[in-house]
Amino acid sequence: MKKTLLTLALTAAGIAMTMPAQAQQLRFMTGPQGGSWYPLGGAIQGMAPDGVAIQVLPGGGVANVQGVQNGAADLGFANSISTVDAIKGREPFEGEADNVCNLATLYPQYFQIVTTASTGIEKVEDFAGKRLATQPVGNTAEQVTRAVMQAAGMTYDDLSTVDYVSYSDGVSLMQDNNSDIFTLGTTVPASAIMDLANSSEIKLVPLDADFIAKMKSEINPGYTAVTIPAGSYPGQDADVSAVGYATHVIARCDLDAGVVEGILGQMWENRQDLAAIAAAMKDITVEEMAQDVGVPMHEGAKAFYKANGVEM
Repeated sequence: MKKTLLTLALTAAGIAMTMPAQAQQLRFMTGPQGGSWYPLGGAIQGMAPDGVAIQVLPGGGVANVQGVQNGAADLGFANSISTVDAIKGREPFEGEADNVCNLATLYPQYFQIVTTASTGIEKVEDFAGKRLATQPVGNTAEQVTRAVMQAAGMTYDDLSTVDYVSYSDGVSLMQDNNSDIFTLGTTVPASAIMDLANSSEIKLVPLDADFIAKMKSEINPGYTAVTIPAGSYPGQDADVSAVGYATHVIARCDLDAGVVEGILGQMWENRQDLAAIAAAMKDITVEEMAQDVGVPMHEGAKAFYKANGVEM
């Protein structure tokens, strides 16, 4: 009996010694389905370094920063304008975020305003009395939508209705003629807009240079002018001026530096897999990833970029 117990004990000890240590679980907040963040998060999930498991969660540009700051998430996608607002303690954030660090800048985001030819909408001022579909509060695009309205001297109260929905539901509202305007912030071309263009004659509403300059000076200096190239969508025969900002990856500043360096190493090594989802990353350089967007760089990120020849 004693020999049997000893054998069982030794066997159990052997199993314990040979079993791999439990992987560190990280929560990664991404974005709504229909945008680029959700599938990008899934790709990065598959690039987790040894000893790390990543759980992908839905989210939005504002909610992700809040989640990382309050510990509900370890990593997230974010937009530079929202992250800077959080660090500065500006609305819609409460208090200055002190545990949000930058990991990598990935690509520019395009704030896109879509309508259909039948609405007669040509500019933002034409939105009065119209029906709007935008993302839920907590998404950067919804915040930018309000900023655009503000720059035009308007608020949501000037609209007939406002629906806070996912990209796919926004497309459905437009297709069913239950919305006149659809706003979203993502890459170009956006799959949601392509879906809408398959069933409707779409039109992109432009924001001219003076309008964007007003947004920069009066609302957030992080806004920048970008161009949606002609031919990005069916029937779009000319360039369309729009407002943009940078998408980047954030993490808790107190997240282990070695883990951060390992994640960035995998992202860099497998960058073409990410570019297959977000075409804007096709020719990304390590210097572009290290771009300063006004957010403190994580110590692990600094180590990664230094090891890859980037002076910080």
